[in-house]
Amino acid sequence: MSVLVVPDASVAGRSGCWERPPYHRRTVGASALRRSPGRDGSGAEVVVTVEDEPLVVPLRRDPRFHWPDLRRPGVRCGLGRVRVGGVEFPIRPALARAVPTLPTGPDWHFEIKVDGHRMILRRTEDGVVCYSRTGRAVTSHWMDLAVPAMALPPGTVLDGEAVIWNGGMVDFGAVQARAASSLDRAHALAARLPASYMAFDVLAHPGHGGDALAARPYTERRTVLVDVLADVGPPLQPVLATSDRDTALQWYETLQPQGVEGIVAKPGSSPYPFGARTLWRKIRHADTTDARVVGTVGPRRRPRRLALLPDAESRPRLSAPLDAALAARLGVLLADAPATGEHRTTSGETYTALATALVVEVLAGTGRHGTLNVVRAR
Repeated sequence: MSVLVVPDASVAGRSGCWERPPYHRRTVGASALRRSPGRDGSGAEVVVTVEDEPLVVPLRRDPRFHWPDLRRPGVRCGLGRVRVGGVEFPIRPALARAVPTLPTGPDWHFEIKVDGHRMILRRTEDGVVCYSRTGRAVTSHWMDLAVPAMALPPGTVLDGEAVIWNGGMVDFGAVQARAASSLDRAHALAARLPASYMAFDVLAHPGHGGDALAARPYTERRTVLVDVLADVGPPLQPVLATSDRDTALQWYETLQPQGVEGIVAKPGSSPYPFGARTLWRKIRHADTTDARVVGTVGPRRRPRRLALLPDAESRPRLSAPLDAALAARLGVLLADAPATGEHRTTSGETYTALATALVVEVLAGTGRHGTLNVVRAR
């Protein structure tokens, strides 16, 4: 039997009009749209050829509009999100709160923090969907992870980081270049520098309670994660983890040259904290904080500065000027964000407000009264 991973279909507007993703042709050979769907999103099919065998594959609407297969029992859709069973997709991933030192106590467990792109990996009945931290479907850019993830049983959901190893160390620049590239470019970059998936949690698995797994303690989920990925192997693998604080501190001090940027601490008895920053803790070599992008100064595709709303602040402020390479990467992520008007910061500086969920990292110490120096997009 041929195994096929089909990336998400692209959508022309919200009217139910579909397009055939160009990635189909490059991945599996000739393809053609066989049926167009109705306004309820059902009925779209594409004919593809794999090893000279014609297959009819149902297309799914882009998860940004969340109209998957409405014919499947248990699937409920809403504006911007879809609930399958007891899990809502895209999920709101758990976040870690920055602390100066690792916590102590018998219930804490520790994992290395690698410098990659956060990714939720979901194995569906007929394929794999990869979501970014903000909920965008990014499967087509990471087909070298989606294809091996077909070895996971349908119903599995993993949380982790997409990383790229280059010369024995994690290359975050290569990850950013892949994420911001066109599909043609992403395919070429994957052939040159394939990605790995460093998984640190499993939120659902059909053999371990289905979507109820996320409510079980971290220690149980970790055992399931290691067992599940042992049957799959690289490029999907669990991150290093330990219950010994001294070992975690040793990793923190010695593994930075390989791209380990810090340590995350998690309570062993806790469920997965969807969308929360209250349970997990992190220490990092590069002390940064998050800020939400609320606007730009200059052209949206190559902004000169960003209007930012840092954590724990209620008024936007402008960033320091962006360098050309960072501005280009951010421009790709902001290109489709709707403008909502001209606004002013508290200091009277003008910016164009944007409706976007993009989050960036800014250097700590450049906070409330200092300059916001943008490091990268999250």
